[in-house]
Amino acid sequence: MSRKLDYPVFDADNHMYETTDAFTKYLPEEYAGLVKYVQINGRTKIALRNVISEYIPNPTFNKVAPPGAQELEFRLKNPSSKTKAQPGDKEIAPPPRYIEAIPAFFNPAERLELLDELKIDRSMMWPTLASLLEERLADDPDATHAVIHALNQWMHEHWTFNFENRIFPTPVITLPIVDKAIAELEWVLERGARAVLIRPAPVPDYGGRRRSLALPEYDRFWKIVQDAGIVVGLHASDDGFTRYLNEWEGHVGEYVPFAKGRPSAFSAVVSAEHRTIKDLVTSIVTHGLATRFPDIRFMPIENGSVWVKPMIDGLRSVYDRRPDIFDEDPIEALLRSVVFNPFYEEDVVGLVETVGVDRVVFGSDYPHPEGMFDPVTFVDEIEPLKEEDKAKIMGGNLARLMGVDPTESVLAA
Repeated sequence: MSRKLDYPVFDADNHMYETTDAFTKYLPEEYAGLVKYVQINGRTKIALRNVISEYIPNPTFNKVAPPGAQELEFRLKNPSSKTKAQPGDKEIAPPPRYIEAIPAFFNPAERLELLDELKIDRSMMWPTLASLLEERLADDPDATHAVIHALNQWMHEHWTFNFENRIFPTPVITLPIVDKAIAELEWVLERGARAVLIRPAPVPDYGGRRRSLALPEYDRFWKIVQDAGIVVGLHASDDGFTRYLNEWEGHVGEYVPFAKGRPSAFSAVVSAEHRTIKDLVTSIVTHGLATRFPDIRFMPIENGSVWVKPMIDGLRSVYDRRPDIFDEDPIEALLRSVVFNPFYEEDVVGLVETVGVDRVVFGSDYPHPEGMFDPVTFVDEIEPLKEEDKAKIMGGNLARLMGVDPTESVLAA
């Protein structure tokens, strides 16, 4: 069990683990074989178009690393870390290397019971394995749309898009073909979606072209998003940045986030700058999307926040010199349109001071190993703030965005 806070908790970053039929159950016959699970040396791997991916070591998720394993290891090695155990907190103990995945990682009813144990009132629920799809199918927009729609059909059947007004699964919208993106958006809206997941990356097109989702060619799509009042989640995915790193380091191959071994210093430093999400948010502002559709709320999730202040400094510097090239003050557009989700190990209070408390939401990345093992302890990272400000970050801000009562707790006293 976890401690219960004095206000409702709405976790912006929870994850489901997909079952092995998630991409294939509703895939049209013409795309049979596009996604396969294959056996390699006794281990199950996923293959797209007969190319085996190592993106996720075990894509069946029958055995997984424990929730928050990396946080536990860090705290055990650093007993002076600033977060101290409070009454009711889960015990900090050495995690096993793997655990058998529990039903709550796969099914919404069992997940509600787990949320009760974790003292979380509501959560956004993002897919996990789906983040590999779009980059590996980048040269085939039609196949990309087909498999994403199949995934959304599975997600709606298995999780719904609003489970008891507590779990809000996020269907994926892929953007290569605007008309198909609009059709998918309308399909998920008809089924009650309150948020969507859009990959934070340049959008592939036919013939190898890539372009920003903020360009005017997408305005028909964004008009529907704005009119619907849904949240646009920009959850971290395989954004294609490995192509850039490969060019500098003379490599070929896919993005493998959980690869063993030591990364190069160049890769570690460049990746730590979170360039893709910074560039995407900059594009939303400077290509005028935030101005043309001022009521849309974009929410970068699991992208951290160390990039926010450098981006603001850059926007301010250029705007001071060349205000004529902007549609409006870019800082105003940014702070109106974007809500930020910091990692717990970052300077969360500093982010609040930079963007304002109303623009920050808590997310735990549960049950991923790189997330938090006891999500509500995020509140300790914002200890200097007033209680009403803590309540906003821990749930109130996201509740307002998602259209639920920010003062209503569904947990037993």
